[in-house]
Amino acid sequence: RRAAARSGRVAHHQETRRARQHHPAAPAGPPPELNPVENLWQFMRDNWLGNRIFASYADILDHCCYAWNTLIDRPWHIMSIGLRKWAQGF
Repeated sequence: RRAAARSGRVAHHQETRRARQHHPAAPAGPPPELNPVENLWQFMRDNWLGNRIFASYADILDHCCYAWNTLIDRPWHIMSIGLRKWAQGF
């Protein structure tokens, strides 16, 4: 009986696995480089947050706050990142 029950479970598992394989994948969303918020984070990583070793969680927060405050003091950077001409056609 146990062998029959196991083989039934295995067969059911294989059927559901095959059924999952035939479902079409959901269409991909827009690429992240078209999202202005992602572009802002990339700019902050490239300029203030990247290639660092943080000593503690508080150190991470301090650096993130510094980066954010520095960025908001430069509104022309925010505008130029959000208004990239190559991204406007999408």
